[in-house]
Formats: sequence, structure tokens, C-alpha cells
Amino acid sequence: MQPSVYQTTIEILAEHGIESPRLEARLLIADALGIDVNQMPLTPSGDDNTQTTLERNIQRRLDGMPIDKILGHREFYKYDFVVTKDVLSPRPDTEILVESALKIIKSNSIRRVLDLGVGSGCILLSLLAEDDGLTGVGIDASKEALAVAKKNAKNLKVTNRVELLQKNWFDNGFIGVFDGPFDMIVTNPPYIKTADIEKLDISVKKYDPLLALDGGEDGFKDYRKIAEFAPFLLENSGYLLLEIGRGQGRHVKTIYTNAGLNHIGTIKDLAGIERVLIFQK
Repeated sequence: MQPSVYQTTIEILAEHGIESPRLEARLLIADALGIDVNQMPLTPSGDDNTQTTLERNIQRRLDGMPIDKILGHREFYKYDFVVTKDVLSPRPDTEILVESALKIIKSNSIRRVLDLGVGSGCILLSLLAEDDGLTGVGIDASKEALAVAKKNAKNLKVTNRVELLQKNWFDNGFIGVFDGPFDMIVTNPPYIKTADIEKLDISVKKYDPLLALDGGEDGFKDYRKIAEFAPFLLENSGYLLLEIGRGQGRHVKTIYTNAGLNHIGTIKDLAGIERVLIFQK
């Protein structure tokens, strides 16, 4: 690898419109070298295998693959999570859901949490890592996603406090698989309209699992289904926190208030968009 590889990589990424070419160049080079990004020398060099790996991953990035899917991990909240093609890449917006849940957990007697559509585990496992008195159950229809969540649970040292189950909430008898109600339910369900999937950025529509994106014809299919059973899985005074898409707040509020839950809060993201709805039984 030539000493100028860092500058060359920056230029290639910048020419193709990558928003943070310097950061991503460092990440890609450090990964190819097999070192921590903070240990990367200013003039990195390596053998032919390193160069081949770097070139392959640069091309993947130019083809639209997200940087975290290339590297195989992503920072979320305070932790580093394994990610693969089988799970949704954790988004910064979802950290708002974690922060909102933790505020409730710290001021109430929350001991048992259910995550509907656990994916990589970034929501549930972050909560467990922050409070060693919590236990959790995470469900997902994808066994591949659950395998990723299990790796993350081991890495965060919370395996003994979490149960991961392959279940689909559209299956008959879904609520019967759980041993008693929960103090809190958290979920970031699919909420993209089916017709809008093709309009998404290639980094999403090609590299995130369709199962985690497609919310049906109007985007509310999963919200409606969850509303059917969530009240029965919550303890009295239990909390439900949902992530929502842009412009979905009013309709989702109606769905859950009609299901008998009280809307007690709406949290906006940094752009002022309603992102998390909080309900209480």
C-alpha cells in the first residue's frame, strides 16, 4: 500500500459524493489494516492483501453499501453493535427511543421489557446494559437477525438477562408464548409504505432487510397489529414506546388510543420531526 493511500481514498470517496470522506477513509483503511481507527498512522501502508481488501471495500461503498455493513459493526447510543445484511442498520433517531425509555425506567419500577422486532438488539440491549436490574425479551421473525442479537448480547455481557425468540406477531396465538405481562414494550416496527420502498436510498433498499422496512400499503399495518395485542402484554400502568415515521404521529396516536392506551408523550428528533410516541396502560 502506498503512503498516499489515505489522501487517495479521501479523494475517491469525495468525488462520489460521500458526505464524510475523511472519516470513512480512516475507517476503511483501519479495517483493511486490522487495527483500531485511533491507531491508524498518518501514512498507512500495507501488503497486497491489505490493498486488495481496501479496494474491494471502497468499491462496495461506492456501490451504496453503508459503511457499517462493510465494517460489520456500528456505534449506537454508547455501545458498538455487530451488524449484517440481516438487520436494520441502527439509526441515530432510534437513540431517542432508548433515551426516552431510560428516563421512564429510572423514575419507575420497570423491571421487565419486551422489544418487538429486536433486530440487532440495539434498543433492548442498550437498555439492559444501562440498568443491571432489567430483564428483557426480544422477538423477531428472522432467525438470522436473532443470531446477530445473540452476538451483541454476548458482547454487552447481558446474555443472562435476555431471552430472544423467533416469533411473528401476525401468527395466531402470538401473545400466548409469553410468560406474564411486561412493564414496558419498545418497538421500531416497519413503517415504510410498500410503494415507497423503491424510492428509498440504495443504502437502505438494497442493504437493509425488507422485513424491517415494509409497513404495508399505508405504512400502518404493523402498528395496527401491535395495537391489537400490546394492551394485553402490558402490566397495569405499563408503558409502550413506539418509533414512528415522518407524518405518522396523528394516525398512530388514534390507533393506540382507540386500543385503550393513554398517549402521554411525543418526542421529536433534532429536526423537529415527531419520532417517538409514549403510551401508558
